[in-house]
Formats: sequence, C-alpha cells, structure tokens
Amino acid sequence: MKVTIPDFALVLLVGPTGAGKTQFARRHFCETEVVSSDRCRALVADDEIDQSATEDAFAVLEAIAERRLKRRRLTVIDATSVQRADRARLHALARRHHALPVPFVFDIDPRICAARNETRAGRDFGAHVPHNHAKALRRDLRHLGKEGFRHITVMRTPEEVDAVAITRVPLWTDQRHDHGPFDIIGDVHGCYDELTALLEALGYERAPYASGEGLLHARHPKGRRAFFVGDLTDRGPANRDCLRLVMGMCAEGQARCVIGNHDFKLSKWLRGRKVKLDHGLDRTVAELESCSPDFRTRVADFIEGLLSHAWLADGSLVVAHAGLKEEMHGRGSSALRSFAMFGETNGAVDEAGLPVRLDWVRNYRGAAEVVYGHTPVAEAQWRNNTLCIDTGCVFGGALTALRWPEHEILSVPAAREYAPPLRPFREGAAGESKAGDGAAGEGAAGEGAAAGPALPERDDILYFDDFARKLRIVTRLGGSITIPQENALAALEIMSRFGIDPRWLIHLPPTMAAPPTASEGPYLEHPDQALAWYARRGGGPVIVEEKHMGSRALIVVARDAACAAKRFGVRDGKAGTIYTRTGRAFFTDAALEAQVIVRIG
Repeated sequence: MKVTIPDFALVLLVGPTGAGKTQFARRHFCETEVVSSDRCRALVADDEIDQSATEDAFAVLEAIAERRLKRRRLTVIDATSVQRADRARLHALARRHHALPVPFVFDIDPRICAARNETRAGRDFGAHVPHNHAKALRRDLRHLGKEGFRHITVMRTPEEVDAVAITRVPLWTDQRHDHGPFDIIGDVHGCYDELTALLEALGYERAPYASGEGLLHARHPKGRRAFFVGDLTDRGPANRDCLRLVMGMCAEGQARCVIGNHDFKLSKWLRGRKVKLDHGLDRTVAELESCSPDFRTRVADFIEGLLSHAWLADGSLVVAHAGLKEEMHGRGSSALRSFAMFGETNGAVDEAGLPVRLDWVRNYRGAAEVVYGHTPVAEAQWRNNTLCIDTGCVFGGALTALRWPEHEILSVPAAREYAPPLRPFREGAAGESKAGDGAAGEGAAGEGAAAGPALPERDDILYFDDFARKLRIVTRLGGSITIPQENALAALEIMSRFGIDPRWLIHLPPTMAAPPTASEGPYLEHPDQALAWYARRGGGPVIVEEKHMGSRALIVVARDAACAAKRFGVRDGKAGTIYTRTGRAFFTDAALEAQVIVRIG
C-alpha cells in the first residue's frame, strides 16, 4: 500500500499496545524523528512500563515534539493515542505549529496484540488491555476526519502494516525550489487597463485582446513570471478581463497567484453560498452573471486551487496576500490560511465598523523577505524586511510591482478613482492621513476594505539587531545604498554613547569632502591639491571662501511636546531639539536648550 505524507507533519501512530507501532516507526522513520511514550517513561522513571510516570512522560513527549515542530521537523508520536482526549491534545500541538496531523491507525485484532505482548519481557498486561484499547479506537475511528486529522491511513491486518510504503512530499506551500525571477504585483481589484500598462512597463508581451470568455495571455521574453498577491476583482471596472488574463497567464506557467480575501469571498458566491454583495463584489457578480456557467466554474476552480502563500527561493522570499509571520512560513493550517488572507485582528472594531488589524510587521524579524498587499499604502516601502505593494490602484492610487530579486519597484498611476476609500491612505486625500493610527482593513470575514495609514505606527523601542547587520537603504533618486556590517556597528557604537534620541534625527548633513593629502611641505592638506582635483575633472572657476570657525547646529521645532510626540514618536516631553551635524546634543545644558527652543518657536 503506497502512502504519501507531507515532509513536515505531526505523525501519530494510533493503536493498541502490541499492534506493531514501534517496529513500524523503526522501519519508516529516522530514530531522531520518533518520540516514544515508552522511551519518555524510561527517561523520567528508568522504567518503560511504569504507569505511574505516564503524566510526566507525556509532558516530556510533548515538550520534545513542541521543539521539533517549532523547528519545522517531521515528528512521529509513538503512543497508543486511542483516547479522543489524548489525540485532541496532540492535534492542538500540531495546529499551534501549523503542522498537518497525520495518523497511521493500527486497527489490529486485539487477540493478536495480546499474543505479542505475552512474548515481550515485562509486557504481559493481560488480554483486557489491548481489548480496551481496540474498543476505544473503533468507537472513534470513523470520526477522525471530524477531529481534524488528514491523510488518514487505516491498517487492519499485520500484512497490511507490512505492505505500507511511505513517500514524503513537500507541503504545497513549500516552493523553495522556485527561484524566479518574479514580478510581484499588488492588488488589482478589477483595474484591467492599469494591469496591462504595468505588464507592458515590466516588459511583458501580450497577445491581442479578444472579447468573450476565452483566456488572455502575456509572457515575458526573458522568462520572468508575474506573481499576483491576490484580490484580483471587486470595485474596479473590468473584473472579468482581469480574471481572464491572470488565469491565462497562470495556465501557461507565465504567472503565479496566491489567494486574497476578495477572491475567497467570490469563490463562496460562485459555489452558491450566501454572501453579502458589498465592497465591490456586486460589480464582479454583475459581470459574471452574464457569463456562461462553464466560465464561472472555471473561475471557481481556479480560485480554490490558489495557495495561502508561497515559500520561495530557498526560503528567502514569501508571498502572501496579507503577509505572514515567520513561524508560519512553508506550513499549513486553517489559522495560517486565514492570517494570509485577512491579516491579524484583535476582535475590536474601528469607527468605520471594520476589525482593527494588528501590526504584525512591527515584530517581524524573519530572514525571508515577505511581500504582500491587502491594506493600501501611499507608497511601497520596505519595513522590517517586508514590503506592502498594495498602493490603492482602485482607490485612485497606483498599481505597483516589485522586480525580484532585483528589488526594483515600478508603479503605474490609476487612470481615476474607481471607488472611494473608506479611510484616506494618501496625504491630502479627503483629509490628512495620520501617522500612528492603527491599520484597519478588510475584516476577518472579508466584508470590508479600508486604506491603512500613510506611515506605519512607530515603535517605542528601537531594536539593536535591526541595525547591527548589513543594511540596504533604498533612496528615491539614487537607487540603493549598502552599508557594510562593520560600518553599521561603528555607527551604533558612536550613536549609543553620544547621540540624541534617533527619532529626532530627521536630517544629518553631509560633511565636507577633504582634498587629497599634500604631496610636499609641512601641511597635511594644501589648496594646490584641491585646485588640481577640480582641474583634472574639467572644472571652471573655483570660488574660495574663508571658513569662519563656529559650530553648525540643526534645529527641530514642534508646536509643543504633544505635537512632537505625534510627529516623531519621541516621548521625552520636549517641543524640539538642537543637535550637531554628527547627531550629538548641541547644548549640554537642557534648560538652556529649552529656552532657545521656546524662543525659536
């Protein structure tokens, strides 16, 4: 019997004592992958059959399994697990780590089990023990699926046990073999014209447009592939055409796509389930109702086949509609799928009646770059190794793509505002965007949409590890700048001892460029070398000014301390600050600094 299981799972060997679970584990799994209840009894009581040590043994068993699953290692539990309560505890353990719970059920005749136990030293429990185990198992056997277990394998004879051949396959979200290159595209929401304009700007060649229900196609001459973060429809003017193009590109291997909350809700409608036709779904439904049942079935099948996320490029890249925490990468569970589609909420509702979404990015410190959409932002900016590329095209913003691994961001502006945002996400749009507001967006039921704040909520803590490494700064005009780790560490050392609160440092001026060292004479530097430098580069007239000795100061002034806290995130009670070009306090006397700030203000 050939059995396929995920290469990351919590495998339960379920069955009476004497059913052959331990021999099965030795035959099919590595010794380090198996956590045995008998072995754990021996660890805590020096006796594998000491039933008084069962509680402590299972505490050790679950602790080992917990650590292995946290590290994303396949783990096998060799215990009877015939009681529903025992399985429920292990099922919860698997779900905490987004591992699939996979049972191998040994529904073996208890008489065979009893006969085996009689031949094992110290295992003559009596025939009633395997009989009771088998009775408890058979009572719940047909309900294992309802308990949440997947890939259930039931073996009823020793011959069936011996005939099992196990093949391990990667989880569907584990796409580490795929290295791209990708053009990751933000939420489309039915904006077909902007999508085709962005694809063309990215270098894709499109087949001629044809009306109807046939799939549309586009491909990149250099083999690049588009990667959509979901929310293909709703609110925009051409939802059917967006589906035709994305489905066509995916069918030919020219694109990939993960599921968004709007896609999920559309799928429910397509399958005949009751949903509210709001937040743009009404427009999509109106377009699809004029299509054939066959086309609607194809759309439903396409959406249901979309992954919650993709873990790519040796684990260095994750694409998910609403983002994903590090402990969820390359795993699978209903909670993970919900997070990937809807984000993380705290149960509260904002003034617009939408769930308040938690800022998972604030605490993200994962090695993988996470690219996502879902909550519109004014501009795609890297934050804690994550990038939101939903720049609100359907709300009059732009449609944005990230070229990966080049890390180039490309956008095309929306032709117009197709739907009003429930919350402004661009400066000057229907009022001022407020930095520091919590990001509220599409709720856990996918029933709403709101634009997030123009700037992320500020942390009260700066994390040393975020800066004590090689850094890449993306500038608006000059591309990216790389700061080697040794330079970053040197700057941290200086700033941590002498610098003011970094939140105040909105600008540090460049220093003056020193001329080459003087070639002769008693001077370290001489004007001859500076003038020669200009001459070699074709410079014209050079203006020479006397440098007046004095200190330059940078001054930041706010209306009051509350305004400064709101704008800069500082919590020192000051309405401003004065500092040197190296980021140190200009005045050592805090009272004098306050007087100057008040006067300037």
